Amino acid sequence: MAKHGKRYDDAKAQINPEGKYHPLEAFRLLVSQEVARFDTTVEAHFRLGVNVRHAEEQLRGTIALPHGTGRAVTVAVFAEGEKAREAEEAGAQFVGGEDLVKKVEEGFSDFDVAIATPDMMGAVGRLGRVLGPSGKMPNPKTGTVTFDVGKAVTDVIGGKVEYRTDRAGIVHISVGKKSFTPEQLTENYGAILDEIMRAKPASTKGRYITSISVAQTMGPGIDVDPQYTQNLLEEATA
Repeated sequence: MAKHGKRYDDAKAQINPEGKYHPLEAFRLLVSQEVARFDTTVEAHFRLGVNVRHAEEQLRGTIALPHGTGRAVTVAVFAEGEKAREAEEAGAQFVGGEDLVKKVEEGFSDFDVAIATPDMMGAVGRLGRVLGPSGKMPNPKTGTVTFDVGKAVTDVIGGKVEYRTDRAGIVHISVGKKSFTPEQLTENYGAILDEIMRAKPASTKGRYITSISVAQTMGPGIDVDPQYTQNLLEEATA
């Protein structure tokens, strides 16, 4: 069993192991815990009662967080001509056509999100083995295959994040940074939860959200009560 440091142990000791927290209470507790000397990332983990062996029960999409992610995002855009200029003007750090495809084939991967125009997907498709495992492959379902590259780049830089179920039916997604206020984290969390509820597969049977936890990098998980799904800040102060 892995051993944790004193900061982690101290943080875990503050958590009620038998209780489930209101989201705002969970984030208030989380931001009060000092587990690292840097501004940690805060994540939420949603365990869903879906059967990911069935394609129709696999969740995948994007959502724009009200307060963004709190981190700088590096964007690569596969486009040519006017669309390439549009991507550059929107703030994409790496833009190119076949030249950028070749660069990635040779090992370049210093970007967080890849966007491509539909006419470039024939070439970008060769990068499936490179970009697929890291979750960077452009996909129409997440809005990263589009001719509206300017908006796509702006959305990503502004805090649009992708979510998907893993093999265990869990969605792991960034909620923001520890430097955010508990209210900002709660509002981001609420937007994510609303999106996951909206995306519930029609074929899903039984309990949909089986558990939720939030945690910061290097910190312990805090269980959140799934029953709180709307008006989170109002509920907390009622």
